[in-house]
Formats: sequence, C-alpha cells, structure tokens
Amino acid sequence: MSVELHALEDAARDFERDADPDFVDPKRLSAVIDSLQGKLCRVVAAAKKRGDHLLAGQSACSWVAAECQMSKTSAADRLCVGEQLGNLPEIAQALGSGQIGYQAAAVICHLSDQVGEKRQYIDEEHWIGYARRFSIKDLRYLTYVARVRWDCEGFERQTEEDYELRSLHISETTGGMYRLDAWLDPVGGAAIKAAIESLSKPLGAADQRSAKQRRADALVEAMHHAMSVGTLPRRNGVRPHISVNTTIEGLQGELGAVASQLENGMPISSKTVQRLACDGTLHRILKANSQVIDVGRATRAVSPSQWRALKARHRTCSAPGCDRPINWTSPHHIEFWARGGRGNLRNLLPLCYHHHRLVHEGGWQVIRAGEGVKFIPPERVVPHRVRGPGMRWAA
Repeated sequence: MSVELHALEDAARDFERDADPDFVDPKRLSAVIDSLQGKLCRVVAAAKKRGDHLLAGQSACSWVAAECQMSKTSAADRLCVGEQLGNLPEIAQALGSGQIGYQAAAVICHLSDQVGEKRQYIDEEHWIGYARRFSIKDLRYLTYVARVRWDCEGFERQTEEDYELRSLHISETTGGMYRLDAWLDPVGGAAIKAAIESLSKPLGAADQRSAKQRRADALVEAMHHAMSVGTLPRRNGVRPHISVNTTIEGLQGELGAVASQLENGMPISSKTVQRLACDGTLHRILKANSQVIDVGRATRAVSPSQWRALKARHRTCSAPGCDRPINWTSPHHIEFWARGGRGNLRNLLPLCYHHHRLVHEGGWQVIRAGEGVKFIPPERVVPHRVRGPGMRWAA
C-alpha cells in the first residue's frame, strides 16, 4: 500500500469522524469525491494496461467490477474515462481541480471514445465551459450533435447496433400482476411516450391518480382501444380479445360463487367481470360431467345500433370534466347488465376506461337525474342500494 493512499484513508476517516454534516459544503465535498473518481479511473486504466486482469483470468471489466465492488456497467465506464482522460489533459485537469464534475467529464470522455481519431475536433476549453453551464442531459445532447457532425458513419452504425438491442419482456408475478421491461430505439420510444402522454393527463378535478398510475392506465387503455377498433391482425380467425370464464352466480357476485377466471386461469373479481360484461360478447356454454355439451350463439351486451345511437347523443365520456373522445369510451349500464339492467338507451352512457373502472371497482355511484346523470364519490354513496325507475348504482 502506497504512503499516499494510507494518508488519504486516514484523512477520510478523520473527516468522517469529525466533520459536522450541518457545516459541510456539499458542492466542495462533491468536487473532492469527483476528483477521486477521476483518479480511480486512471488507476484502473493503468491496471488494465499492465494486464492485472489477465493474472486473475478475467476480462478487464469483470476484474474492475470485482475489485471495486461495482456493476460491470460502472466498471466499463471507469475504464473508458480513465483511458480517455489521457487523451484529454485539459478535461483531466478540470476534473481534478473541481471545475467540472465526474459525470460531465464522463460524457465528454465517452464522446472522445466514440469519435476515435476525430477527437481532434474536441475543443477542450469549449467543452469545459459547456460542462460548467449546462445540465448533464443538455451536455449529453451536445455530444449527440457533435458526433453526427464529426462521425456521421459511426453514428449511423451505432444507431443500428442500438436498434438491435430493442426488447420487450412481459412477465406475470405470482400475485397475478404483470411487469413490463423494455428497451426501445429513440424513434420507437418517442412514439410510445407521445401516445402515453396524450392519454395520461388528469381526467377531471376528481382524478387522484399519480402520474405513474395514469401512464399505466394510458397504456392499457390504448391496447383496449386497438383491440376494439378491429385493426389488429386476427389470431386463430378472431380479433384479439380478453376471454373470461364465469357462471351466472359469479357474474352476479353472489356469495360463495365459483371465482371467475381469465383465459390463463387467473381469478378475477366479480366487479371486474361485471365491467367487462357491459360491452362484451357473451355466449352460453353448457357442461355435464365436466364435458361441454352445448355452446350458445355469441351476442353483444350492447348492440351495434345502440352503440351508434350513443355516439350520436354524446361527444365525450359522460364523467364530469372528462374530455376523452366518444370513440375511446365503452357503453356502461347504469343499472348493471349483470344484475338485470336493461339494454335500452336510457340505461346506457359512455365511459372511458378510467371512469368505467371507477364505477365498477372504485365504489363510485352513477344515478340518473332527469335527462342527465350524477357521479357520486364513494364517501358520499348511500349505504343501502336504491332501486327505482332508471336508478341503480354500481357495486
């Protein structure tokens, strides 16, 4: 162990023991840490040049990750920065003196690595100024612009290589929830983001969902809409759809009824089944001794003519303050279809995905009031159910 490193360790321990967090300047402390990060980069780059990783029978990246207890991604970053700091002496000096931070230096070093011999175009003084004036995000954008100008072929090649990394993984958890993991190219990601943002703004003053929840609902709503309009390719001769197996008792939510199931066997609540039944295609299946003996003709809960009439009467979702277009809504039975509600126009109104779910599974109540309707939040719902002309609330 070098004398200098021993002295640094002693100084670090003294600082950790004696420094009062209330009186430490975070900017100065961060500059010291970033300077040491720069030193670490040069140390591991020198170790790679000596071949220390070969003695351990590992790649340089794996060796640094193991020795420094960091991820391989972080190790590769340190190796790149350490190598390029040797090609960018002014950047190295600015990092060591605290003029710029480690992340900014790393962005510039990666640009140097990407453009190779064309790094001669990097005016280090200018880039130090950029690093001090701009955010890391803006600085990274400047490197993209610079690379397109200096190394167009390399940029195009990197773009194609990145495109090959695209992936989407959908996994089902033990609790029935789904998790999505995706890598998208810049154009594809921008398209998804634009579509999600257009559907994820709050729907009225009563929308209490978080931004993350609105984005999740927007993705699901977009998929439901794509399936509903019938433009997706057919599978096994039919449009993509959700299949639910239920019984009359399960549909009505009777106590002790067999749980309704999705096609993969995952149980779902009767409230969810009732929402799906509002605008679903249903057919009867008779069984005897677990064998199917009859399959009835499929019928829609709301006929095409009734749906056209709803579109003629409404322009948007019926929920207060919701501007979701009528083509992005589903017909809802004020008196639930699953509980005997009629399929006439007076008992129907269009609701978007979010408000339809609130009525069936969120405890909201819909009441016909004259020629209009009222939406009542759960805390104001009357405990007992009221049955009368044109009146029936949701579950």
